[in-house]
Amino acid sequence: MNAPGRAPAAAAESAAVARPQASAGQKRVARLYRILKVAPTAFFSDYGCHVRILEETRALHRLGNGVVICTYHTGSNPPGVCVRRALNTPWWRAVRVGPSRRKFFYDFWLLLKAFETALAFRPDIIHAHLHEGALIGTLVGRALGIPVVFDFQGSLTSEMVDHRFLDPASIWYRPLRLLEWVIDHWAAVIVTSSRNAADILVREFGYPRAKVRTIPDCVDATTFRPRWLRNDLDRVERLRTALGIPPDRKVVVYLGLLAEYQGTGLLLEAARRLIDRGMPVHFLVMGFPGEEAYRSRAEQLGIDRFVTFTGRVSYGLAPDYLLIGDVAVSPKISETEGNGKLLNYMACGLPTVAFDTPVATEILGDAGVYARTGDPESLADRIGELLTNPEWAGEVGRRLRRRAEAYFSWDWAALQFVELYRELTG
Repeated sequence: MNAPGRAPAAAAESAAVARPQASAGQKRVARLYRILKVAPTAFFSDYGCHVRILEETRALHRLGNGVVICTYHTGSNPPGVCVRRALNTPWWRAVRVGPSRRKFFYDFWLLLKAFETALAFRPDIIHAHLHEGALIGTLVGRALGIPVVFDFQGSLTSEMVDHRFLDPASIWYRPLRLLEWVIDHWAAVIVTSSRNAADILVREFGYPRAKVRTIPDCVDATTFRPRWLRNDLDRVERLRTALGIPPDRKVVVYLGLLAEYQGTGLLLEAARRLIDRGMPVHFLVMGFPGEEAYRSRAEQLGIDRFVTFTGRVSYGLAPDYLLIGDVAVSPKISETEGNGKLLNYMACGLPTVAFDTPVATEILGDAGVYARTGDPESLADRIGELLTNPEWAGEVGRRLRRRAEAYFSWDWAALQFVELYRELTG
């Protein structure tokens, strides 16, 4: 059920009054900027921070700014986006999701590419993503006298722990925590995607609150649209048929990375509970990596006939795949990272269930439906309540769509970044 007394939702609304005026605000942009983005990842891939990087870039372009993205040697090139890639490594073509020792090697070549690009492009601002990007951006920025904005996606060491790459009891934990502290404090200003992340920076790393800005993840509500605004739903029905989902089942959709910190295992446990209750439900689990491992787990739970794993779904097709669903779910248990998939669900008008974490409540507000964090029984209960009460589910979906339109516009976010660039460049 909706959790009572959502202070974050009220704060979000009061802080975001100007967001619907983004298009009018474009007329007030007095200066255009050359922006060098440093993205230490295999940009573009169809998940998480990649979407933020892409949509920020598109929105900045719409305001007339020039953006160049320096990234790893692998990934796809979105149309209309200028990408500069670091040296190719033929012996390590794929970049795995999450932490990896290989990234020390990738980051060295990315540093060289960022420095070379900065010399040629002469940016006004370096906009760095993730901690490795902030370190690279700061080194280049200090050498060339260019201010750096650190686009913070979550704690570096917490992410390593979430991915089981780092043990908090290991001898490496404290040195890496110190390195994270240093990278944070080198930044002239840090932009977080949630107030929860801002609180972590101030509380755990002693970063000055006055130098933290919160510009949330947003969504393109003209691309991600609900069923009642689409006149091509036959495409969605064809997708459902092609996936082999029986017509007599309600569908629960998940789209994102597959991992334990994302709650994928808990989602399968919740699915088993609903299926054991005899509910006519089907789970459409979209994402990567590890889909084979989770498919095997579904077989072990005896629910494989009720779960379809698609693997990677391209960002361009995501709006169609999501509309197959009657209910959307995000069982993410990490409390430091963002949760951008929620915004896509909202814009599609899908009633959404999430665990009651600070980031989820900040995005969904009072319109969300919350389960006890880490509890598959509670998750199953909340999903079941929506599936068996279509009128309430429809109202939840409409409220979430209105919230996405009102408070999570990329054009509004781009204006905030331009204002920040203006402050840093004088």
